[in-house]
Amino acid sequence: MNKKESFLNRDVSWLEFNARVLHEALDERTPLFERARFLGIFQSNLDEYFMKRMGSLYSGARIDFRNRLMPLLEQAHHCFHHQILRLLKKEKIELLYWNELTNEERERATAFFVSNIFPVLTPLSHDSGHPFPFLSNLSISLGVFLKNPLNKDEEFFARVKVPTYFPQWIRLNEGRYISIIEIIIANLGDVFHGMQIKEIMTFRVTRNTNIDHVDDETDDLLEQISEDLKERKFGDLVRLEYLGNPNPRMIAFLREELQLDEDQVYEIKDGLLEYASLKPILDINRPDLKFEPWIPVPPPALSDPERDIFQAIKQHDILVHHPYESFTGSVERFIRAAVNDPRVITIKMTLYRVGADSPLIPLLIKASELGKHVVCLVELKARFDEEKNILVAQRLEDAGVHVVYGVVGLKTHCKLTLIVRQEGDEVRCYSHIGTGNYHATTARLYTDFGLFTCKKEITNDIVNLFHFLTGKSTKKDYKKLLVAPLAMKDVFLKKINHETAHAKKGLPARIIAKINSMDERDLSFALYEASQAGVKVDLIIRGFCCLRPGVKNLSENIRVISIIGRFLEHSRVFYFQNGAKKEEDGDIFIGSSDWMSRSLTRRVEAIAPVEEASQKARIFEILNLMINDHRQGWDMQNDGTYLKRKSNNPKKDLGIHNLLMQKAKQRA
Repeated sequence: MNKKESFLNRDVSWLEFNARVLHEALDERTPLFERARFLGIFQSNLDEYFMKRMGSLYSGARIDFRNRLMPLLEQAHHCFHHQILRLLKKEKIELLYWNELTNEERERATAFFVSNIFPVLTPLSHDSGHPFPFLSNLSISLGVFLKNPLNKDEEFFARVKVPTYFPQWIRLNEGRYISIIEIIIANLGDVFHGMQIKEIMTFRVTRNTNIDHVDDETDDLLEQISEDLKERKFGDLVRLEYLGNPNPRMIAFLREELQLDEDQVYEIKDGLLEYASLKPILDINRPDLKFEPWIPVPPPALSDPERDIFQAIKQHDILVHHPYESFTGSVERFIRAAVNDPRVITIKMTLYRVGADSPLIPLLIKASELGKHVVCLVELKARFDEEKNILVAQRLEDAGVHVVYGVVGLKTHCKLTLIVRQEGDEVRCYSHIGTGNYHATTARLYTDFGLFTCKKEITNDIVNLFHFLTGKSTKKDYKKLLVAPLAMKDVFLKKINHETAHAKKGLPARIIAKINSMDERDLSFALYEASQAGVKVDLIIRGFCCLRPGVKNLSENIRVISIIGRFLEHSRVFYFQNGAKKEEDGDIFIGSSDWMSRSLTRRVEAIAPVEEASQKARIFEILNLMINDHRQGWDMQNDGTYLKRKSNNPKKDLGIHNLLMQKAKQRA
């Protein structure tokens, strides 16, 4: 097998990932409302793919992707129309068309239209005196062909944008809902008073948002990102989706006006243009149709709310695992304690995705107002969160916080907090190293590890890394941290090669990596060599993977599994047995980086060792529970496809997420 055949196509592998997400919607074991939510996640993933990737694919690759995508779309829409709608109706929740309403319901819907929707609509016509209207990204529109009854030869097109200000489904009676699209269509005669409506089509467009002009020569990163955001709104169109079975003339007209090829047009016969629009339905108080609620428990070391968190960290490192353990009771508590402690003199944080309503932002502002030295590195290039991050950065700057935007040419993706505290005659540093963002909302939905430590070798490294981020320090030799793009890739290669050498000597050798995605070729080749030497390699990869597992004479000892379920697997963990007789005594690292080329060469990433034996044993146990999960696990085949594992005991097999929730309760 040559080098090219040793790797799988990234875009095809990504489609396989989204197919696994779709399976959660198709799986009858998933609660009904959650099935509908997974349809929304499947669609949201696809929207992001089109916005980020489709604009850069050449025509042949685009068509190949479409051909592979179409069966998935058909499955998704069939699932909604023939399963979810039927099951909702069985639960006395009906999503109705206009012709299914009672007279009283039509009057109520029309009254809502007149008093709420009608005033905010802006119909835009297209004729010799009016250019074709601008279509914003992911906006839903009604395309209308109109005739003037006073001039039979005059026909023109108009576009009506569906407003997003209102809930997309309106409750008319108990358990009976109608889409505002249906309401608008039924009342279009009032919008185009006196005109003849000949044809109506509901459609949505997607634009290419992969615009990034930032380079090493830019003078003002904030200004450049702001300009890129403006330009992104006008990115090239890459997709047109439409509902139903309209007149082909409408499709041809829109294709010509939007300058789209035939393969960029997608028909949706039975589904919705936006499954996320179902949120008003899925928020109904029906716990029997949702996952059992989960309230994160306090980490055992912080179960006493009165305990001094700094004393707790001084006693030993604290490992937390979200969302099983509380973000509020650990990370937020750490920051709050630092703000309120008069002995804390400095707080430094990296913020990648934080959320405009984050409770951390007021805390950092308060710290600055109290006279503490507060530094925040806000990454402005966090994809699709740029505007939020700009607002957060400006809010912090206005309050006197020192805000920096990182190293030009690199995206700062590491998740770090450094607290500097005066303790008697010495200054002691405390730190948090995470695998996920400082984002209170996603901390309840994403699985992530975090490590609190005051060990000097680690905190000294973090001090030096912040100097690199804020002051252009050129230091490259870190004692404990693995830092990208400086040395992380080289360290990983050395560790993989060490396992290869151990295996050749007959010593214990094993590698486990839990990451989000993988496309790094040098690491893949090193893993292939390790496999051929007899090293057992387990890769737990949620998303796409370009490495081929299980190929004879190449990767027979490599397994790739994927875990998909109610929580999004986001943590990055790396295990190397390093000759240890007891597997749990091997080396374990956690941090922000995937095994992706961009992560190791174009991002600032940080990975830290987990050194305390009990915490290593805990992580090792979790990794092995995932590897052996038959409820949520998928096995990757050497052709890039995935097989869903079959549960040996469906009634007792909880799946890793339920199992870890159960264990968290026991630990608490």
